[in-house]
Amino acid sequence: MSVTTSAKVKTTVKTLGDAASGAIEKYFRKTVEHEAEVLKDKDAEELHQMRVGLRRLRSAVTGFAPVLNLPKEASESKIGKVGRILGTLRDLDVMLESLQNTYYPNLPADEQKVLDKALLYLLKQRHRALKGVREVLEHKTYQSLKESIENWLDHPQYRAIEHLSIAEVLPDLLLPQVSEFFLHPAWLLGTEYEDGKVKVADDLNAEAVEQKLAAEGTILHDLRKQAKRVRYLMNLFGDFYGESYEVYVEDVKAVQECLGDIQDSEVLGEFLTDFVERDLKKELPKLADILAKNRYTAWQKWQVLQRRYLNSDIRQGLRLVLIHPVVEDAAKVEVSQKSKRACS
Repeated sequence: MSVTTSAKVKTTVKTLGDAASGAIEKYFRKTVEHEAEVLKDKDAEELHQMRVGLRRLRSAVTGFAPVLNLPKEASESKIGKVGRILGTLRDLDVMLESLQNTYYPNLPADEQKVLDKALLYLLKQRHRALKGVREVLEHKTYQSLKESIENWLDHPQYRAIEHLSIAEVLPDLLLPQVSEFFLHPAWLLGTEYEDGKVKVADDLNAEAVEQKLAAEGTILHDLRKQAKRVRYLMNLFGDFYGESYEVYVEDVKAVQECLGDIQDSEVLGEFLTDFVERDLKKELPKLADILAKNRYTAWQKWQVLQRRYLNSDIRQGLRLVLIHPVVEDAAKVEVSQKSKRACS
């Protein structure tokens, strides 16, 4: 039974085991429903959705690891391997789409000719990557992965803590990953200490940002991956929290996306530099300029979030939200409802 508050409908308590099996089934079904269309390769969105399903399934397996007793055929590492192979194809799709639709129309004819050759090369790469995806999805290892999850869902096996209320353990599941997110060194990139406090540098021009990304850009990519893990983990438990929680989820998503924009631009620039085997600014000056401007725009968005999450009050606010799920014990809800009816 559930009750309504001004913020959100509260969720009746479930056990940790119930929540775990529910999440695994949800994302497993999302994954396999796109499999046939991915093999047909008619719509790139099908690949994207299957990859998202695998990521979330992996997140569920990781997030609920303390309670799960999964067969080795359905381990997090095996799910991750399939996801990485699909990811290679997806990354090529994203690169092809951005080059064709975002950059190509805005380039002069001489640069378009260079891009024509690059696109043909990427299409050949994509053909090989698609072959790899089909091989992995038709391989006995992946079939065994699916079969073992299906069997587990029919007869779930848990560790001893399966009967604990989800409300009791949610903070313990979420806080370690969020703490790792907060403690990541990338938050200090482009900052300085002033009067004992961390201050985000607001005087970096586009050239300075390019130099900083060239020297330390990999650290931002690592934070992006951590943001992705935190986001997917938090998404598992949206029903157990209120509106404030959703605000923080959106913040983590924004961190992931703006750092993703920086990473995608850098990867594209590196690919083109390798392809032309020359300085990109000399061979494709217009495109190099567009890429640099896009990175600078994404960097400015990142700095807004960086300032926000270097604020100790914001961090403490998220911690407080996490330790107070909007969940009530079913028996207490029942008693409360009976009392209200008796008084009316």
